[in-house]
Amino acid sequence: MRLHCWFSIAFLLLIALPASAHVGSPDVYADAQAGPYRLSVVIRPPLVIPGVADIEVHALTPGIERITITPVPITGEAASHPPVPDAMQRPSKDTGFYTGHLWIMATGSWQIRFTLSGTQGEHVLSIPLPATAIATRTMQRGLGTFLAALGILLVVGMIGIVGAAAREAKLPPGAAVPKANFQRARVAMAVTAAVLVIGLFLANVWWKSEAASYARNIYKPLRMTAALDSANTLDLTVRDPGWLPQRRLDDLIQDHDHVMHLYFIRWPRMDVVFHLHPQPAGMGEFKLALPTMPAGDYRLFADVVHANGFPETIVGSVSVSSIAGKELEGDDARGVAAPVAELIPAAAHPASGIGVRIFSLPDGYTMVWKSPGPIVARAPQNLEFELLDRNSRPATDEALYMGMPGHAAIVKTDGNVFAHIHPNGSMSMAAFMMANPQVSMPGNPAADRNAGMNIAGMPMTQANLQAVVGFPYGFPSPGRYRIFVQMKHSQTIETGVFDVDVADATGH
Repeated sequence: MRLHCWFSIAFLLLIALPASAHVGSPDVYADAQAGPYRLSVVIRPPLVIPGVADIEVHALTPGIERITITPVPITGEAASHPPVPDAMQRPSKDTGFYTGHLWIMATGSWQIRFTLSGTQGEHVLSIPLPATAIATRTMQRGLGTFLAALGILLVVGMIGIVGAAAREAKLPPGAAVPKANFQRARVAMAVTAAVLVIGLFLANVWWKSEAASYARNIYKPLRMTAALDSANTLDLTVRDPGWLPQRRLDDLIQDHDHVMHLYFIRWPRMDVVFHLHPQPAGMGEFKLALPTMPAGDYRLFADVVHANGFPETIVGSVSVSSIAGKELEGDDARGVAAPVAELIPAAAHPASGIGVRIFSLPDGYTMVWKSPGPIVARAPQNLEFELLDRNSRPATDEALYMGMPGHAAIVKTDGNVFAHIHPNGSMSMAAFMMANPQVSMPGNPAADRNAGMNIAGMPMTQANLQAVVGFPYGFPSPGRYRIFVQMKHSQTIETGVFDVDVADATGH
């Protein structure tokens, strides 16, 4: 039994799950620009730390001849001393498709640095990668039984070899074995068995210690409690349950002009959503005067970013009585839709699994999910949405929302997946700007609400915004998801709500 435990602990360290800033959505998807070259990037974090990250690149601009990749911390001394880059390979006849693999050696906020060479010169792009392990899985019973049996066989074999050596090693061929040799062999076998048992026991103690040490480094998310006072002010308290000593609560930075982005979703119907922005009120404390909202149990998803670029999503919940609160202002927004349980079954849409493709908005505008096509888990998608005016024409008064053409929150109906994404991808924009100081900004979003980040080859100024916005993403697992898409026109923030049933890789 101890032998089985020993092998089990050893293999536990080989099959941990990767962590992510988002809940249950570890892979990083990006659509970004390296000089004149536009790339669609997928980074799948390693299963353990240290571990290997798998990287895929689709070149959306011709003329690229070579791509190298380098893992570099976003901050710290090591950021100034990158290792030797690895060249990406072209595994197929598609000359625009590249793959690569990189070792990530420590938990933390990393960037994958892409250096592109081609007909339009050499250019650099970095994509942030938060890397850490969040869990372990037990070994499969069949594999554990096989390893235990193999271990027992080795122990028995070793005892037998020692016994045979003590009994017959010094005898000439064909000689009879003296009785004294049998006695010596039994003593040798007993001693060997005792030594092996003690050795296995000590090894088991050592592996348990190593496993416990590893478990202390498994990602432990920040915890959040929510309380509502008589004045309908929401008080959020964030605390660290103890993970890495370097994690702090006083180093949070702004991302899209706000320290915290809070999605407030009525659960389990998912028919009401608020995108709110609580204000810091002390270390680990945020406050927010709630707007008018209907009663219900709400699931909370709060996005924050640390000073080193490491993003985290904090999950909480709160029960709310009907509130007659303040009017929405600034970047706060609200959306209302049919409960997720009232959707047409996915079987009615066998080709795509889409429940709603055209969403009517309160002011007469509509939002359309354009050509969604089949949706398969972990397959990169461009989720493209268009805002139409009251005449069902593309909106001409499109405006930037917090410096971007749009924001989207993707939530699985079982609550195990949450991702707040943008047209540039699923990574934190604050971390992206830290990793790419060379990226030009048409304006400072904190000061100029009519300027955004020109990092994906898309129009990002107020004058030439389009009514269509795309979000690069891959759904992490099969199941039903609700997508909240927010776009802005004039001074109105619209929230479209769409649903999709995601198939697994075999199409089920």
